[in-house]
Amino acid sequence: MQKGYVKIVEVGPRDGLQNEARYVDVETRLALIARLVAAGVQHIEAAAFVSPKWVPQMAGSAELMKRLPRRAGVHYSALTPNLYGLESAIEAGCEEVAVFASASEQFSRRNINCTIRESLERFRSVVEAAFAHGIKVRGYVSCALHCPYEGAVPTGKVAEVAMLLYELGCYEVSLGDTVGRGTPDSTRTMLEMVARRIPVQHLCCHFHDTYGMAIANIASSLELGVRVFDSSVAGLGGCPYAAGASGNVATEEVLYLLQGMGYDTGINLPQLVEAGRFISQALGRESSSRVGRAYAATGGGRLLAASTCDAA
Repeated sequence: MQKGYVKIVEVGPRDGLQNEARYVDVETRLALIARLVAAGVQHIEAAAFVSPKWVPQMAGSAELMKRLPRRAGVHYSALTPNLYGLESAIEAGCEEVAVFASASEQFSRRNINCTIRESLERFRSVVEAAFAHGIKVRGYVSCALHCPYEGAVPTGKVAEVAMLLYELGCYEVSLGDTVGRGTPDSTRTMLEMVARRIPVQHLCCHFHDTYGMAIANIASSLELGVRVFDSSVAGLGGCPYAAGASGNVATEEVLYLLQGMGYDTGINLPQLVEAGRFISQALGRESSSRVGRAYAATGGGRLLAASTCDAA
């Protein structure tokens, strides 16, 4: 019996590839996104309008955004950390942008060279300008569970930063376990605190899998009513500010879990696995997705025979 719909936000083309050592050109990124769309993925973070000097992997974001395959029901977003980035995103035809803040003061200072409060004030003008152009804004909170410099982050601080982003007008706030140190219990405690201030339907969870806890944390989040999750095909990515941090939880793993639990995502698992294989080959390495590797080892037969989701 279906338990309802869970929204998957595919962040591999931006958050994933941004933190990969090897540069992937625009043509390959477009080919990846086309495969994701063919698999039924409807929400894709495709680009980042940041300086290529500091983030060379995101060079060509304007060209990519203009050339994305347009299909009814498919939504693309881009990271825009400042007004200059937003202006470029508007020119490229972006319909949704994202801003980010940290729940850790030290992480904020080392990552974007300002305090949490200063970062939020910077985003106010970005959000106002986005709204003036009819563009939706999504918010990210990094270090929602643990910081590589400060250790465990107080749940009250996470709730405070999330609420400030929500009050700025972010329609959805993604809570990120940036270094992958979260457990089901710490995830539950954090979410319960944040949900006291923001309706749970406006929350998303963004887990990294450094300690192998991401899937367990997603299961815990589902119990509390969260129905939106960020994930990255083939487990792309990492975190340059956190030694040893692995990529985002693999979308293949998230989909396998959700299908097994009776949730609908609209995504076709075999086609998603193929998208992960494609980008892993482009990067010259094996997929970080255990589901993807199991599929390859079995030829996909036994593992995915029970897949019941036939995406358009």
